[in-house]
Amino acid sequence: MEASTASYVEMLARLSLFADLTQPQLEAVAHSFEEEVFAKGQRVIRQDVTGGGFYVILDGEAKVVIDGTERARLHRGDFFGEISILTDDAPVADVIATSILRCMIIPDNELKAFLLKQPSVMYRMLQIEARRLRAANVWNG
Repeated sequence: MEASTASYVEMLARLSLFADLTQPQLEAVAHSFEEEVFAKGQRVIRQDVTGGGFYVILDGEAKVVIDGTERARLHRGDFFGEISILTDDAPVADVIATSILRCMIIPDNELKAFLLKQPSVMYRMLQIEARRLRAANVWNG
């Protein structure tokens, strides 16, 4: 395995979403999906417009903006874009890079197959979604 792939696999292993994957599974993930870099201020996902995939932040920070109001900040290891894919609806928020943002992207048409192949990732995603829902309910309450 070349050095850059090894460091990429090591980076994925440190993210909680992928923490339960074996070395061969991490290598498969590293080779299966693209990476994209967004400039500070660039919109990654646009509210009410079709999303482009499931994004996992490898480096940098982004903000979640709904109807012009910032609602959350996302950092290394956080992910976004999954709700619109899973519900087959347009995104309900803008996600905007607040620094140089490096993301791994799983295309929307590949997310379901990936999650079914990696149930530990699906379970961790579900846990994180449950925490987000709880926090939103506390915040809205």
